[in-house]
Amino acid sequence: MRWRRDVRRFRTDPVPEDLLARGLQAFALAPSVGLSEPWRILRVQSAQARAACLANYRDCNAQALACQSDDRAAVYARLKLSGMTEAPVHLAVFSDDSTPKGHGLGAATMPETRAYSVVGAIIQLWLALRAEGLGLGWVSILDPTRLARDLDVPANWRFIGYLCIGWPEEDNTVPELERAGWEIRAAALHLETR
Repeated sequence: MRWRRDVRRFRTDPVPEDLLARGLQAFALAPSVGLSEPWRILRVQSAQARAACLANYRDCNAQALACQSDDRAAVYARLKLSGMTEAPVHLAVFSDDSTPKGHGLGAATMPETRAYSVVGAIIQLWLALRAEGLGLGWVSILDPTRLARDLDVPANWRFIGYLCIGWPEEDNTVPELERAGWEIRAAALHLETR
């Protein structure tokens, strides 16, 4: 659990298909609202698709850098926020917000629970991959509309995450953002009672 880190520094060694398949099987076993199983996964393999996703990230990252205050901009510019150029496996994960599976149970009053189900499945994948020695990096600096258009997905699919998977360059239990001076982990969980 301590090493369920967001990995951004990958070796380029290939990921054996059986290891990826085991991770995806753990993903598919995740619970979902109303048993809707709304996850939709695209393996991004073609050079053209990867280039479009990487260009999306680079454009959004440049915009994010421009929004940083002067004192934070230098730190931000040094951060490695994506493993897209090194990671051998790329997955774009979506939630099918109009799936008939599950008959709308639990999603009528809270439709966002389908997306929450996909996020829970991603965490399960993350832990399963880590148990195999693999790392996962979740790229969040992307324009979802552009990414969905570039990957030509159905309009009812909501983008949840772009995942880079591969062998980590190093094992470290301290988050990279903390080591880089971006932020520090809270000393304790903040829990309130009402």
